[in-house]
Formats: sequence, structure tokens, C-alpha cells
Amino acid sequence: MTKVSDAVTADGSTGWFKIFQDGWRKNTAGGSGDDDFWGTKDLNTCCGKMDVKIPADLPSGDYLLRAEAIALHAAGGAGGAQLYMTCYQLTVTGSGNASPPTVSFPGAYKSSDAGIQVNIHSAMSNYVVPGPAVYAGGTTKTAGSACTGCENTCKVGSSPTGVITAPAPTSSAPSGGNPGNGSPSCSVQKYGQCGGNGYTGCTTCASGSTCVAVSPPYYSQCQ
Repeated sequence: MTKVSDAVTADGSTGWFKIFQDGWRKNTAGGSGDDDFWGTKDLNTCCGKMDVKIPADLPSGDYLLRAEAIALHAAGGAGGAQLYMTCYQLTVTGSGNASPPTVSFPGAYKSSDAGIQVNIHSAMSNYVVPGPAVYAGGTTKTAGSACTGCENTCKVGSSPTGVITAPAPTSSAPSGGNPGNGSPSCSVQKYGQCGGNGYTGCTTCASGSTCVAVSPPYYSQCQ
């Protein structure tokens, strides 16, 4: 978060502090980082929801909140990590007086940081979450722990994972059920997963994109 004079017009150039993180935890039953517990896996388990408490000791006023998830499947080389973020405009009320240490964006991360450039497809003994530490008034979720709070208000598996299409049947098609002869087929939207070790979903990309092995043999993506 960053404290600003007016959340409507703020440009994010003020100092930022971390109030929450859900990073990594070793899975002793796994063979590589792919098998470990991650915050992004918690998002998947909890239907894309993450319960984050706004610290009670923050001074009242306007803030921007920066929510970020980092995809590391292609992060073995510099520039391979994918950072997905969004920003919220908040007004905090209360009588807090905390003054957390801050960092700047850009500047808080480097492409060579241990948490940005990392090979998660080999065995991992530790992981350093990028950016500053969570300040004393914030919270940290243990990766792989159960959904809590608003995260529980969903039904796992209720969201669609692709676009299902049913081609029109043709009179000349032989029996047997191949896509294009009347049986359903599916397609993956751009930037969705379309292949990789253990993947069992759709492998055909939506029109305008093709399946690319971005981290072979572990992960392929429609691009």
C-alpha cells in the first residue's frame, strides 16, 4: 500500500509498504518446485480470492493498494517472470499512527532478484519473496493453508477453464468421435495453458494464437 493525498489522482510515485504476502512452502512429498505450495496455488484453490486484512494501525486517509501475483514457470532466465498486478483506491478510517518503511516502484525489484529469476522446475530448498518484508502490522499466509474469510465463499470447480465449442455434424463423417465430426472440442484462450508435463486439458488455442512451449517440457501457453 502507499499513502496518498488523493486516491483518485495519485500516480503511485509515493513510497510503498507491504501489508501481506503468500509465498512458498516446501512440499516434502514433491520432487521439484512445481510440486511445492505456492500463493498462486492458494488462489486457484480458493477460486481466485485472497483474504487480506487492512492493518488496524494505519493512519486514516487515502491509499492505493497494489495487488500482485508473479508467474514463475518461465523465470529460469532474466526477464522470464510474469508480473500480474492491479491497483485499488481506498480510504482508511481510524486512529492508527504506524509509519512503515517504504520502497519505490519502479526500483523495488530487479530482474536478477532471487525471487524473480528462479528455476521452479528443479528441487528447491528456499524461496525469497520479492520486495520488502511484510511490515510489523501486516500479515503473512502460510502457502498451502486452508481458505479463510471471504475465500470460503466459493465453490471449487465452479468456474469455466476454457471455451467449449460443438462443431456442426457432417453427414460424411465416420463414427468414432473425432473433433469436427459432431463431437465436442475445446479451445484455450490467449495466455492460457495448453500443454506441459501432467497437463490433461485442452491443447488447441483460440483463433489468433498458437501453443508455445515457454518452459519445456513443463509448461506451454497460448500466445
